[in-house]
Amino acid sequence: MAASGDTLSVKAPGIILGIGLGGFCDGIFLHQVFQWHHMFSSKITVDTVDGLKMNTLGDGVFHTVTWLSVLFGLWLLYSRVTQGRRKVWSSPVLWAWMLNGWGWFNLIEGLVDHQLLGIHHVLSGPNQFLWDMGFLASGVIFIGLGWMIARKSTPIDLSYA
Repeated sequence: MAASGDTLSVKAPGIILGIGLGGFCDGIFLHQVFQWHHMFSSKITVDTVDGLKMNTLGDGVFHTVTWLSVLFGLWLLYSRVTQGRRKVWSSPVLWAWMLNGWGWFNLIEGLVDHQLLGIHHVLSGPNQFLWDMGFLASGVIFIGLGWMIARKSTPIDLSYA
């Protein structure tokens, strides 16, 4: 809890929220809406009922982890804020760290699932390496932009909340 006159650090909750929300966007758009890949689609075919079941289960576990990340980020943020909620949610610092967290999600998920384990790719096919590299590049860009915005933004001052 921030005492009067303290500034509030939203770095950890912002990064955790960004990781969860980045995962949601990946799962909703790339897995479900565009159907470019599923969790294990490079290892287990989606062309059979059993394969689709296993990939759907993997997608469900993935979404559960991203959902828990969002809940944890919200709890962490809420536990630090007793006053001044409007200042927190309207602060560019929080949104910057969320963008940074989304970048970390893209970078880590892209390196682990796409490159190291090869369990799926952003879009399988002749240009899958370029799609995977674009996903990794978006992670690096989000991390950098989030960090720069947070660094240049004024910390959240709750002294007049």
